[in-house]
Amino acid sequence: MTADRISFIAAMRRVANSVTVVTTDGPLGRHGATVSAFSSVSADPPAVLVCLRAASRIASLVTGNGQFCINVLDQDDHAVAEIFAGRSVVAEADRFAGIPLAAGGHPHGPVLATSVCAFSCRLANIAAFGSHLVVVGGVEAVCSREAMPLAYVNGAYAEVITRQFLN
Repeated sequence: MTADRISFIAAMRRVANSVTVVTTDGPLGRHGATVSAFSSVSADPPAVLVCLRAASRIASLVTGNGQFCINVLDQDDHAVAEIFAGRSVVAEADRFAGIPLAAGGHPHGPVLATSVCAFSCRLANIAAFGSHLVVVGGVEAVCSREAMPLAYVNGAYAEVITRQFLN
């Protein structure tokens, strides 16, 4: 027995996620897409996973290029998230047009200059499940800066607020 789709989606809307843009570059081309299903897998060795809709262009290019970069967006990057989600006037054009990229670049995919952090990965494993691919990447480089990430919960972007709790 499995949960019904409507109840599952309603419950998942209550789960806050960081907003990420997965990028890739290589022989099959450059592309990027907004993704919310991202997680660390291991610190020894460093690895992360991202879930991509199997029929999507980003899934095809990540698997074909064999490499990708996960950019965790800054809390002020709502417009960037919309562009890479395909919900913007530039959706069908080059999504990177006008988006500042980090100097020096990364070999696995573009790093967005305003990212809170980025994980540059070599494709390590792929597992198909339902409509998605679970893509595991071995992290070969990271960069980060002091900033708060953009979150997504209940169908809207949200800011992360931190408070220190006393024990």
